[in-house]
Amino acid sequence: MLEGNRVSRISVRGFAVASATAVTTVGAVVGVASGNPQSPSDNLETTAADATLLADVPMGQQAQVQVSSLAEQADAQAAVADATAKKAAEEDARLKAAKTAESKKAAADAKAEEEREAKERAEKERKEKEARERASRDSARDSVGLTAKSSYTVAEVQALARQIIPADQFQCFSNIVQHESTWNYLAVNQSSGAYGLVQALPGTKMSSAGADWRTNPATQIKWGLSYMNERYDGPCGAWTFWQANRWY
Repeated sequence: MLEGNRVSRISVRGFAVASATAVTTVGAVVGVASGNPQSPSDNLETTAADATLLADVPMGQQAQVQVSSLAEQADAQAAVADATAKKAAEEDARLKAAKTAESKKAAADAKAEEEREAKERAEKERKEKEARERASRDSARDSVGLTAKSSYTVAEVQALARQIIPADQFQCFSNIVQHESTWNYLAVNQSSGAYGLVQALPGTKMSSAGADWRTNPATQIKWGLSYMNERYDGPCGAWTFWQANRWY
């Protein structure tokens, strides 16, 4: 037992001397700063001499000191572990949020691209449909009047006009013709010489639509539509002008 105490005393004394070395070094610096330098060896010996050895502490208190030290170490390690775990969790959450945002952006971009392509397809289909309808109307206009008749009734002339004039422009065209010639394709203005359904002045202008302009209402209708399109952007524009001026 004495031998054990001797060994513990020596071990603890070595620890006290080592600890005193660090304290002495600080003390030496303080001493130099205060103008009272001391020899490191003197400080070491003094500190070592004054140090309380662990062997001198009662056994119960030794256990308490050791347990307290272990508890402090455990608390410090737990705090470090908590901080590390918290940092890892924050980083994981940041990465997940970034991935989610990236996925949402990619989905939004894909949806926008699909909508753009759908609009382009719809616009293309609309233009193609308009082109087909235009071609159909042009074909109808070209074919109308190929079989000329010696005379036409008002109903027949109006039926020809419906085949040639776009549906949304027909009423405006009809209003002008009604006021100009009451749908008489042989009408002549005795004072001015204006001729036909649309009262072209002179009537020979209509020859650009066909040599049979005098007797073929279809030829007169095609010329009248062309004239209104070029000058008034369509029959409805011509009708608006006619209402304001009583001529067009």
